[in-house]
Parts: sequence; structure tokens; C-alpha cells
Amino acid sequence: MKVRQSMTEILAELKKNPNVVHWHTIPGRQADLAPFPEKLDWRLRRALVERGISSLYSHQALAFETAGAGKDIVLVTPTASGKTLCYNLPVLQSVLADPSSRALYLFPTKALAQDQKSEMEALINEIGEPVKSYTYDGDTAGSIRQKIRQAGQIVMTNPDMLHSNILPHHTKWVSLFENLRYIVIDELHTYRGVFGSHVANVIRRLERICAYYGSRPQFICTSATIDNPREHGEALTGRKMTLIDRNGAPSVRKHFLFYNPPVINKQLNVREDEMLAVKDLAAQFLKNGIQTIVFARSRLKVELLASHLQEINTGRDERAKICAYRGGYLPLERRRIERGLRDGKIMGVVSTNALELGVDIGQLQVCIMTGYPGNMASVWQQAGRAGRRTEDAVIIMVASSSPLDQYITGHPDYFFSGKPEEARINPDNLMILMDQMKCAAYELPFQKGDTFGDEPVDDLCEFLSDEDVLHYQSGKWYWMNDAFPANEISLRSAVQDSFAIVDATDRGHVKVIGEMDRFGAMTMLYEDAIYLHQGRQYHVDQLDLEERKAYVHRVDVNYYTDSDLAVQLDVLEVDQHSEMPAARAEKGFGDVSVRALPTVFKKIRFETLENIGWGHIHLPELEMHTNAAWISFQEDWLERFGKDVFQGALVGLSHLLRHAAPLFVMSDQADLSVVPKIKAPHNEQPTVFIYDKYPGGVGLSKKIYEAMPLMLEKVTEMVEGCGCESGCPSCIGFVNEGRRAKQALLELLKK
Repeated sequence: MKVRQSMTEILAELKKNPNVVHWHTIPGRQADLAPFPEKLDWRLRRALVERGISSLYSHQALAFETAGAGKDIVLVTPTASGKTLCYNLPVLQSVLADPSSRALYLFPTKALAQDQKSEMEALINEIGEPVKSYTYDGDTAGSIRQKIRQAGQIVMTNPDMLHSNILPHHTKWVSLFENLRYIVIDELHTYRGVFGSHVANVIRRLERICAYYGSRPQFICTSATIDNPREHGEALTGRKMTLIDRNGAPSVRKHFLFYNPPVINKQLNVREDEMLAVKDLAAQFLKNGIQTIVFARSRLKVELLASHLQEINTGRDERAKICAYRGGYLPLERRRIERGLRDGKIMGVVSTNALELGVDIGQLQVCIMTGYPGNMASVWQQAGRAGRRTEDAVIIMVASSSPLDQYITGHPDYFFSGKPEEARINPDNLMILMDQMKCAAYELPFQKGDTFGDEPVDDLCEFLSDEDVLHYQSGKWYWMNDAFPANEISLRSAVQDSFAIVDATDRGHVKVIGEMDRFGAMTMLYEDAIYLHQGRQYHVDQLDLEERKAYVHRVDVNYYTDSDLAVQLDVLEVDQHSEMPAARAEKGFGDVSVRALPTVFKKIRFETLENIGWGHIHLPELEMHTNAAWISFQEDWLERFGKDVFQGALVGLSHLLRHAAPLFVMSDQADLSVVPKIKAPHNEQPTVFIYDKYPGGVGLSKKIYEAMPLMLEKVTEMVEGCGCESGCPSCIGFVNEGRRAKQALLELLKK
């Protein structure tokens, strides 16, 4: 039997590996401690001492004192820094002082709420007082729901449940809303884009109902590191926030490695696929019994990696099991995986960012990232998953060939000293605002002259009245529709429909195995696509657009599928515009119409990633109105370089901007899209558009417009830092007239 390697031996091998291009050791740090605050209830002191806590971290003590002063708080400290006590102590203090006091905890996921419930119960048991703390979500048994509504002093839930179940039935929650002292919002940074824009409106509804019952609760918000925590907290809650960002928690030593796969085609500057390197690295740790988490940026990559790692010869040891974990899995399956990681029965997990958040999954020692996660908050959240024991932790970021990954591996100083990105929301996105106003009107009528957030409601209520949704009487607008609005409105999407994925392999036992939004369904669940779930392959037999169902059956093939989109874009209105005279260009921002048509799909072999076939996609065109930023160039550039060369330069610039955008705004690959046009319809000039991939926009392209000059500087560095001559995946991609197109783009950018 092969002798297992120790972590020390594996690290020694990695130090000799020429593909490890940077090794950064983050030293451990001692705790910055503070004595218990004088006002801390004696029962809380005793409970903490019983749990082995004789003092607080400095940020915990400051949070307690700031909350006691009646201020709304945003707390920003790293993963595993004891943020839970920052809100549990003030909340329990208020309940012990006044048993009628209530608190509402909001977590972005049910798993996180269940996790925090266990932590709270342990503390309450030490206190020895009958504090009633409950989770209230879709899994809560009907038999105890009434008890929670009437007697729950601390209610833990998620925004979706607050939106669809608690606020619409506020008359059953009078005890909570009359006495609500604290609202805790955990993982504040996750509330961005469409989700954050919806949640900001849910908070508006919550505050409106609290005011109706005569309460004005304080907010305690916690977040991973972002560039605008106070501003983001204020945008989400509508309150002025006090920022606490000095971390007093200790940490273990962490080894942070940049792994750049080798170049396998020097002529084209093509590197080995990063997934092959991730598979080999993860296998090395897993074979040696070291619990490891692997992060990948897409559901497809998660499934591919899990499938590869499950094939490792792990012997008979039942502990050596590998699972995939991502959105779209049903809750029971996700809970099983979390439990398996905690108790050690699962040695490895491959996840999307779904496991970034603080769900307790045990004490992992290694974290491997498949490419740059997209923003610095995600980097440190994922890295924080390793190193919760006393031993050293290992974090490995494996670069892809993308310009952003190559820029980061080539600029480690920028990575380790650079400031994080901004989180952006747009609560006043018209589609989101109108949906949420329907919910608010159902809960309480709007009065003439009211505001919702900062928005006057009269015009919007009159529009809804014309649509026969509201009824105006005696100076108020009342809900008059039979439908229950919150049930039809998802917080996760600006477009309110999702598709169920139905496994029909066994006709006698058809079951739903996942779900997907409409855009994802049109690009991943078209007929003859291969859909991956827990490393297994399913053939898509039918996509029923009316019933919103995709029917699939199990297959065993050696390829997966990827789709192409044809995009048409038209500017509807220019909101902002400015000249860039040196480059003979202009930048703009405004409303656009985007029409996207899925056209063909490719079949790609698992092992070699070669294209082994293709097929047509027969689906209708998708259309949406959204916001876009753009940069347009004067036509004399086109005349100077020729159409083919300049078109190659535009395509290369689009490739670079797509990868540079996450350096300036917190966004995922699914949030923004980039489209080059050799002749834009609105000005007939060569133009590159960057648009929000959500109806109405959520503020991302607005930030891109503001940051355009800085983005172009970063893009210039990316092109200049790449050693290829004719374009490659690390700079402009493979384009027509590659050598001349790259030279043209460099000349353009240097202006």
C-alpha cells in the first residue's frame, strides 16, 4: 500500500514546481483583545466564560458598544473573524433586558440560517434563560409556525421568505413588528445586482410595516471586504451607517500560491487548460487524506471537475468521497453534502461560489480556485474556507489563459495590495420597483403623496391603477387583484420565470432534479444539449417554453455541449456622453435594446476539449431593454487600418474589456456582456458596448462608464504584458489579422 505524503512533503514538491509562479505567505496574527464591556449582562459574561471566552476581539467589543449607542452598523472583517458575536451579543442583551424585545436575522441562504441557529442555541443554553430563537423558512413545520409568529424573540430567515411569507402576512406577526429592536443582515456583499436591488425594496417594505406598528429597529450588517461597505449598506437599508472595519481576530499562517499552467503551443501562446491542472493538484491532496475544497466559476466546470475527481482511485476508504455542490441542487442534497464535510465522510467538494458564505462545512485545509473568482471579496471568502484549525492553510489559484487571470499572475503586488471592488445595486430599476410596489400595496395601501424609498409613488400608483392592479379611493391606493403578488416575484431575477429540470429516465418515477432561469435554459437546456448534474450526464429531450420545464434522461457520453448567441443591439436613449479627444473617440451611457438568438451548439470532448460536432438550436429570440456603456471611435481609425484589421482590433478590445470589468465592479460572468459593432446603428461609428444582462440594468454599466479611462489603462497593460505577436487567449484572443490587429489596438489604446 502506498505511503501517504504529509502536507509538508506536498508543499516541498510544489516549491520545486516551475508552474508555481508566485508564493505568498501571509503570516498568522495574534488576536487584538478587549475586556468585556461594562454594560454586558452578567448572564452573557457567564455564558461566554463557560464557552472558554474570557475576552472579546476588539471589533466585537466596539460593535457591542456602537449598537448600545443606538447606531446602525456595517461591520467588515474577514471570514472566520467572529462576526456572529458582533450581532448576537447586542441582540441577546436587549432580549435579556426586555423579554418583549424582538430581533429579525436575514441570511442570504437557508443553510446559513440553520447554521447560525445552532450557534445561537449553544449560547442560549449557556445563558440558562428561556430565550426563544427559531429559524423560519420553507422547511419550518406548520405545527410550530404559529408559535414562532407569536412568541419568537429571535427569528432567523432569508430575504425570499421575508418577501413572500412574512411581510404579506404581517397581521399574523404583530408581536414581532411592534417590538422589533434589531434587524441583522449577514453577508451584506452578496446583496448586489438584481438580488440586492430586490432586497433593498424588501427592506423598504419591512421598514414601512415597522413604522405602521410603531417600531424603528436598528440595523447591524456584516460583510466581506468591499470598496464601498458604508455606501452599499446605506443604499440597501436607506439609513446612515457607522462603519467598523478594524479586525481584531487571530489567523493561522496561509500559503497563497499562483499556479500558471504551462504553455503547450508556443506559436499560439496557448496554455494547458486550467481544469487539468486543478484536477491534478486536487487529486494530490485528496489521495493523501487532506480535506480539500475546489471552487469553479460555472456550473458546467463544477460538474466536469467533480466527474474527473470521482474517477480517482481512492481505494476502499469510505471517507475519500468527492461531491459537487452548486445552485440548482435541491435543499436535502445540499444539507447532506454540508453534513458530510463537517463529519469528514466527504473529503473533497467542488463548488460554485455557493459555498463561499459562512456555512459550517468543517475545518478544511486546502482551497483551490479554478481561475480568478471575479472579485476580491470572493477571493478572500473562498480563501477563508481553508485554515480554521491551528495548522497552516494552503490556497492555490490556478490561472486560466484569460487576460484577467494572466494579468493577476503577472502582477502579484497589485493583487495583494489592490483595493476591492464596489458592490452596486439599483433599487429604482423600474421593473424591480414596480414588482415590489405591488407587494407593498398588497401589504398596506399607499396614500397620496407617499414615497417608497426616495421615490414618490403617485405616478407609479396611477399607472398600476390604469392596469387594474390598484384601486384609488379616498386618497389611498388599494390592492384589488385576486393574485397574491409576492408568490409570482422572484428576488433572484428581474424576469419572473424559472424552468424546472425533470429527470424522465425512469418513466415510472419522474422527478425534478434542479431549476434554471429563462436565459440559462435557452443557452443550456435546448434540445439535444448535454446537461450535467452531480457529474452525471443528461440528454435534453424537450424544452417546454409554455410549461417552463426541461425533460432530460441519463446518458453516458464522452462530450458536453456549449452554445453560441447572435446578438443585435440598438441604443434607445443616450443619458450621458463625453468626448475622448486624444483617442478620437467618445464614451456614452444609456438605454439599449438587446436581441439575442441562440443559433448553434458545439459538442466538446471531455478529455481533449476538441470540437467533435455541432447542431442547430431552434428557439425564439430573447429581447430585453437594459443599460449599456460604450466607447465609439471616429471612422478615420477604420480608414487608417482597413476594415478587417480594425474589426479584429475591436473584437480584441471586447475580449479584454470583458475580463477587465471585474477589476472595477463586483460582477459575475453572467452579469455583463460585451458586443463589438463595426458600425453602430445609433452613430454609424465603430463601437464596443458593455451592457447589464438584466432588464432595466442594475448599475454595473453605469460604473463601467465612469471607470472607462481607468479600464482602458488596465487593458493597455494586459496587451503590453503579453509576449505573443499575433493575439492569444491571454490578450486579444484569436482574431482575424491577428498581428496587425494587435498592433492597431495598441496604437489606439496608447492614445
